[in-house]
Amino acid sequence: MGSMPQQSPEEACALVLKHLPEIPAWPQLPRRSFLENMYVQFSEGFPGVIVEQDRIYVDRSQNLDQALERLYRAYLENDVEHHGISPDYATGLNSFLRSKLGTATAVKGQVTGPVSFGLVVADQEQRPIIYDPVLADALAKHLRLKAAWQEKMLSAICPNTIVFVDEPYFASLGSPFISLTPEHVVAFLEEVFQGIEGLKGIHCCGNTDWSVLLSTSLDILSFDAYNYGESLTLYPGEVKRFLERGGIIAWGIVPNDERALAEETVNSLLQRLRETMESLCHKGIDYGMLWERCLVTPSCGLGSLTTEGATKALQLLAALSQKLRTERTYRTL
Repeated sequence: MGSMPQQSPEEACALVLKHLPEIPAWPQLPRRSFLENMYVQFSEGFPGVIVEQDRIYVDRSQNLDQALERLYRAYLENDVEHHGISPDYATGLNSFLRSKLGTATAVKGQVTGPVSFGLVVADQEQRPIIYDPVLADALAKHLRLKAAWQEKMLSAICPNTIVFVDEPYFASLGSPFISLTPEHVVAFLEEVFQGIEGLKGIHCCGNTDWSVLLSTSLDILSFDAYNYGESLTLYPGEVKRFLERGGIIAWGIVPNDERALAEETVNSLLQRLRETMESLCHKGIDYGMLWERCLVTPSCGLGSLTTEGATKALQLLAALSQKLRTERTYRTL
């Protein structure tokens, strides 16, 4: 899903390219530097943003008028050149762009989503910026430009691109602690999506109201199928419509937990995946279509693992993918 535990970008890229040569993803390296934290990494250039040691916030006491004007001008002119990610903020991306991809079908990047970013990053008074109408609107446009710049860089090394919008805080939507309407959520996401010309996806590593995400224009829904696979079966109608319009489900079936990785095998993960798919099949979704529109991924980022654990997760993922291809499992139901 992006994050890796290595501190060396070359080492992380080599591991990804070895095990995921067809759709490699550039690695985020949060252990290397706080600048590669998933919120800090895409904050560069946002009006009023302050990064101090291990803290990020927006200083609303500043006069942000000129900075906001520059952002909106860049947005209106689609000027992505001045909204890139500096090498110090994304050494993994910088190294990935210099890598030899071989016969990659597509390359995958990611950007932190506006809802999660806006809930985590607050102003100097600890108020999340998502609740400031001016900053929230600016944030969605800022991330749109970041996504567009990144896609431009990736398309220079491979014509087919996938950019995920990572939204871990979607798991908290609907709780009494977050007062965002589904309409606001969709509007924020669609703003970012408008900057992505290739395939666009959303990743949520917890349970959420999947109907909200499936109502957007996304192409790939990525979720933690290892821990929350059954949650998707509560929305069979929405899932069916999503698949019928060409949508793809990225099943995060390989755990990102050291203990679970030690216990699981390719066959056990395959069985777990099949059981979840069969639950959807029994609710009226064609089993063949589920398999044909299927990607397999880790359940979430691997940055919290040891380097050995991350390697094990990628090995299991590659082996599971190969088994799915060779056995054509969807025909054996």
